[in-house]
Amino acid sequence: MPDGSEEDYVDYVSARIPALRRLAYLLTSDAHRADDLVQQTITTLYVKWRRARAADNLDAYVRTMLVRTFLDEKRLAWARVRLFREMPEPPPVEDGGSEDRQVVRAALRRVPRRQQAVLVLRFYYDLSVEEVAATLGCTTGTVKSQTSRGLAALRRLLGEHDLAGFAANAVPGRKAS
Repeated sequence: MPDGSEEDYVDYVSARIPALRRLAYLLTSDAHRADDLVQQTITTLYVKWRRARAADNLDAYVRTMLVRTFLDEKRLAWARVRLFREMPEPPPVEDGGSEDRQVVRAALRRVPRRQQAVLVLRFYYDLSVEEVAATLGCTTGTVKSQTSRGLAALRRLLGEHDLAGFAANAVPGRKAS
């Protein structure tokens, strides 16, 4: 990239790494997998940088790349490779309200990936149905049905926990819908 666009790429990626890692972690619930997902996304972004920087909303373009990489991950052969026969013991639960977040994250990991992506984008990132549909490349009806199915699955997994409180408190000021 001799035209100075490499510097633009480095500046953009440097500024957006924290947000990309946060989204990747919300999707994977694993810091190492999140870092891998971000690395894969920014590598692809480097290859497509000229086209990407011409996008109307570069942040939305890159967020879409990351979410689609997450969704496609299950189809790749390496995703089935396990380094451990049994999963390592989970980190201890911290006091002071984080227990509910950990319970929700654990349940969210058990929801199908597409529903998981829809729930994270709708309730953690507070994106509209239309924005999520554009990110996932699907219809608004699909987003609505995936949201409904995902919340129903979380309700089953969480049992007595208050899901309305989760949806309302996932993003400050947002009401459950």
